[in-house]
Amino acid sequence: MATATTEYPTAYGDGGMAEQDPRDWYSAACRNIRSVLASANVCGEEVSCVCFDAATHTAVLLDEEFRVLRRAIYWTDTRSRKQAERLQREYGADIFRRFKHYPDTIWTLPQLLWVKENEPEIWTKTKRVLFAKDYVRHCFTGDFVTDCIEAQGSMFYDFDAACWSAPYLAMLGLTNENLPRLVRPLDEAGKILPNAAKASGLAAGTPVICGATDTAMEVFAAGAVKRGDMTVKLATAGRICLVTDKLIADEQLVSYSHVAEGLYYPGTATKSSAASLRWFRDTFGGDYAAFDEMAGKIPAGSDGLLFHPYLNGELTPYGDPALRGGFTGVSAAHTKAHFARAVMEGVALSLKDCLRYLKEKGYPISDSGVILGGGAKSALWRQITANALNLRLVTVENSDSSFGAAMCAGVAAGFFSSLQAAAEKCCKRTGIVVPEAKNAAVYEKLYPRYKKTAEFFGSLSYEG
Repeated sequence: MATATTEYPTAYGDGGMAEQDPRDWYSAACRNIRSVLASANVCGEEVSCVCFDAATHTAVLLDEEFRVLRRAIYWTDTRSRKQAERLQREYGADIFRRFKHYPDTIWTLPQLLWVKENEPEIWTKTKRVLFAKDYVRHCFTGDFVTDCIEAQGSMFYDFDAACWSAPYLAMLGLTNENLPRLVRPLDEAGKILPNAAKASGLAAGTPVICGATDTAMEVFAAGAVKRGDMTVKLATAGRICLVTDKLIADEQLVSYSHVAEGLYYPGTATKSSAASLRWFRDTFGGDYAAFDEMAGKIPAGSDGLLFHPYLNGELTPYGDPALRGGFTGVSAAHTKAHFARAVMEGVALSLKDCLRYLKEKGYPISDSGVILGGGAKSALWRQITANALNLRLVTVENSDSSFGAAMCAGVAAGFFSSLQAAAEKCCKRTGIVVPEAKNAAVYEKLYPRYKKTAEFFGSLSYEG
């Protein structure tokens, strides 16, 4: 019926710092909800159920009164490299067995170890640890819960035992009492409190379910609810996710449970996807519509200009938080339009890197995937991605994570009999982006140079 968007800042600094203020999230949520209610001409009392989602790996440190102690370390922050390396060296095999991933700066455990070792005055005050969407929901309901999908990103939740891992909590000096209670994504977490109702326009007492992470909701919003479905994501991060009926543990993949029980969505991860174009906008000026218009006039391959999107290190297939990117092949003939297109192409080639890894490992790749995320709203970027991957990309009417969250709220409120029924009713496909043979051949020819340059950047990994 209506959507709303509010941007909030990320603070960057030395050593790979990337932090956000959790209070900005709550303010943005209240502002967006008020905007949506007004735009849809709906009053708070007409809302039957609310569901939140947010990026995973993002812990909020709180005192006994649930007051924020510091800005949240965002999942792209790379300051915990030494902690991740130590965990890998001393506990790598056990961590992979328990948590299905190897230590990296994206996970919560290394980040919290960094805080404990570098900010002891903050750590001694830390009595509660929540995650991004759970903190925002707590501000609305006062609850202290999280879901298993969110917990799987912490690196102190045991996949097989389905509980917090006492040995790794002990490493942090934490116990179950400091962590939220585990529930399922569609379980009710609480009800809207009067002060949150006043701030947001929702009605006090409205049920709120737990929710889940952004990618879990995006996969659901795309209608990928059966084994063999595939999604291609152009959001802050870029991902190619496969829907499977079994967990795939792979050192280069990020694997989580699906919101539909019995399914999983293992996938690759490119750290800076749409975040790369946002960085380009914020650093050099302009807007997305202008980038589309100017970049659309530049031929495939950007006349030799190449971009590697390793702004915060990289995951698949390098697993190197110290990796840095850059532009190569720059000449006096290149204009801002070339640079804008090169950013889009560099992200697409990074996803091609991911797709190649999946193919080499023998994972089941579909001949088409649903494209989602903010970057997918650009017709030019969709076409570039289809060409680079040489895949048909299906577009859908809505693919934002908030749409998946809304469907989950609809299931919890009884509007839909199941998640599958909600997907069948709500997920409307709007078209297919077909690869252009001529330009697909350009990217296929460009890819070896992209790989060779990536290896060069790897030899210059930033250690500051």
